[in-house]
Amino acid sequence: MQINVTNPSAGTAIQSVSSMQTAPIPWGPVRSVLEDNFSFGNIKTIVASAGLDMARLSEIHPLDSKGELMTAIDQMSGELADDKKSRFVAVVIEELVGRRPEIVDRLDGVLRRVEWSLVDGHPLPIRLLDHRELEELPKESRDDLLKAATRFQDGDLSGAISAACGAVESITGKIYAEKNLGDPGPAAFQEKVARSLDATEILTKIESDLVQLGWEPEKARQLKQNLRGSLNQGSFVLQTLRSQMGDVHGTKATLKALVFDSLQWSKLIVRIFTEHS
Repeated sequence: MQINVTNPSAGTAIQSVSSMQTAPIPWGPVRSVLEDNFSFGNIKTIVASAGLDMARLSEIHPLDSKGELMTAIDQMSGELADDKKSRFVAVVIEELVGRRPEIVDRLDGVLRRVEWSLVDGHPLPIRLLDHRELEELPKESRDDLLKAATRFQDGDLSGAISAACGAVESITGKIYAEKNLGDPGPAAFQEKVARSLDATEILTKIESDLVQLGWEPEKARQLKQNLRGSLNQGSFVLQTLRSQMGDVHGTKATLKALVFDSLQWSKLIVRIFTEHS
């Protein structure tokens, strides 16, 4: 992971993040699950709940084929603007999962084919958040990371950063309590991460493990130092973005990419504290 603060517009990451941010939730995989698992009448009810104009579907009757119904739905959903189409597909997914919880694995499987994933019922691009990443993380941090990802996908960059910082502060708060470090409230975000690293001696443990694996001690020491520097820089970026987001207007690709990278930093910090503590 790389965060270029001095020239965040460099490289292709911004282009890919920008296009991912604006892309609607893919309808095709969801459509296949809807058609295969629900009756003609239930399909009409589900898409009505998702906001399609039922007057336009009224001419299609149960005696007609399900394929004709799905073709009409395809046409109507294809006329929606990207943001409305994403909302339409998201509500359809909510209806599918609510009515038939047993199809969650099937739905997640077809979404994965197009690089999306179902995370606690929320469709998200895998590169943004994969539910498999969350399985071994503390519940408090997991909930905040999911909140950060869904807010990012919805275009709420400030909310995404706040939730990402919350995910890290959930675990550093726990460390503060366990290690008797005092009240974490007044401490800056970056300070909480640094003090938690020192108190848990996580980086020293990583260095020791690498030496045991056969690394040269100097190489292990260098990696530890650089890892600490990276975590310190990542926490600084998160801290700074959270404090400055209220003064930012618009959604330039540069900012989206920086927020996206920062969400990856929050996941990395939480994972390091979780796996090595």
